[in-house]
Amino acid sequence: VPIAHKDIFCTQGVRTTCGSRMLDNFVSPYDATVVAKLKGAGAVMLGKTNMDEFAMGSSSETSFYGPVRNPWNPQLVPGGSSGGSAAAVAARLIPGATATDTGGSIRQPAALCGITGIKPTYGRVSRYGMIAFASSLDQGGVLTASAADAALLLREMAGFDANDSTSVDTPVPDYVAALEEPLAGLKVGLLREFFDKGLDAHNEQRVREALKVYEQLGARLTEVSLPNLPLSVPVYYVVAPAECSSNLARFDGVRFGYRCENPRDLTDLYSRSRGEGFGTEVKRRIMTGTYVLSAGYYDAYYLKAQRVRQLINADFTRAFGSVDVLMGPTTPTPAFAIGAKTSDPITMYLNDIYTIGANLAGLPAVSIPCGFVQGLPVGLQIVGPHFSEARVLSAAHAFQRVTDWHTRVPQGYA
Repeated sequence: VPIAHKDIFCTQGVRTTCGSRMLDNFVSPYDATVVAKLKGAGAVMLGKTNMDEFAMGSSSETSFYGPVRNPWNPQLVPGGSSGGSAAAVAARLIPGATATDTGGSIRQPAALCGITGIKPTYGRVSRYGMIAFASSLDQGGVLTASAADAALLLREMAGFDANDSTSVDTPVPDYVAALEEPLAGLKVGLLREFFDKGLDAHNEQRVREALKVYEQLGARLTEVSLPNLPLSVPVYYVVAPAECSSNLARFDGVRFGYRCENPRDLTDLYSRSRGEGFGTEVKRRIMTGTYVLSAGYYDAYYLKAQRVRQLINADFTRAFGSVDVLMGPTTPTPAFAIGAKTSDPITMYLNDIYTIGANLAGLPAVSIPCGFVQGLPVGLQIVGPHFSEARVLSAAHAFQRVTDWHTRVPQGYA
């Protein structure tokens, strides 16, 4: 089976750049566990896909190699950070691609490109050989046309790996066999906080139409509230930059990666190599992370963010006491124009408002196409309890058996 790997996964003998000048000529001496597992299962790598630099972005515009374009409209973004993988699958260049999700980087591009994307439970898929951004949030997953294809790839990728200290030793069910689980009686929670004033009215209409399909299939819908969920964006943009500032400290121009020319001394080597090797958004997040971890501000920002993160986690746990899955929109709007939000980081960050919560709580979540707004795809998000990948994929598959949104292909591609 031909696949592509997001350029964040190490591939032996093939460049792994992470979309950055810093790693422009880096060739890994080993394969990431995900790459090795898929290779062992018979997958053939056709190439690597472009992405936001070090996976930091929601639009796939921050890459050193230029922006990724949405196959539904080349003037628009495909979402990020796994935009290259999403665009390649949407254009049917490949049946599937690996991707990573730290705050929505699988589900958001899946929604904007009209395909299926699953972020598994934190620890379900090995992070060994996956270049780190925020280690308590990063998780590998897949982008495919359908939930059935996603189940097939995830079955091969998932499982315990002794090389990853955060890998969880929990048996992996047969996701493909579980696809046919009956949907009747499934208790679906509609997240009140997702249907807020920030949600585009047309997006909301498509999502509510999809929810009616679930009702017709026998699911029972009920509204639930996660009162702390609206705090997920500020919490994420404290925790993720803090972890990124630590993880990216290794790129210093000494051991590997970009090295400035003719440094005057060690300090000059460090500052110029990092200044020239990293892009604007990466620098912004490193500086933010260093600030929130500094002695005078650690308690005010980082510690407080981690406490609120626990409250968000508790909200999800409480909700799953009464429902089987949670559903809502994946993104507040359809795809937007390239360059439209690059000058305003806060506006860009709000694209992840519906996806970040699942990362903070380490939950599995899938995005599936559920309609179009002015010719652009809209995504429905399904979130489940820890290690319920089989359940969310089964729910996605049930919808795709009676709809054809996932079979739609952009004009000019087949």
